[in-house]
Amino acid sequence: MARTRVNVAALYAALDAARTTKKLSWRQLAAEVGVSPSTMTRLANGNRPDVDAFAALVRWLGAPAESFMIDAEGESEGSQAGEPELLVQLAPLLRARSDLGEEDVKYLEEVIGAAVRRFASERDSRVR
Repeated sequence: MARTRVNVAALYAALDAARTTKKLSWRQLAAEVGVSPSTMTRLANGNRPDVDAFAALVRWLGAPAESFMIDAEGESEGSQAGEPELLVQLAPLLRARSDLGEEDVKYLEEVIGAAVRRFASERDSRVR
């Protein structure tokens, strides 16, 4: 049996967020991506897309396929030991955005950094 599989819930959530941002219907999104509307329905029902649809979807999202992969234990591929810090992963993405100025990027990095520190602190206090 395959050890790694598609995290359908994460893929669907990412598509929904992008669809909402772009003010598209699911049918319009399917047309823009180049997949059938029934592919979107299958995702909504928790079913995995075929490999060609998966490739088209992650390419349209501009995200690496690994972002939507989980191992047999249900952990995301990126959650393994040695995972880069969130800001290390996000900084290049923020800086690549043409709609964000340098000040915008710095502000977002500060906000995200503060949230990450708070979550880590809360997690550490629960573990003790």
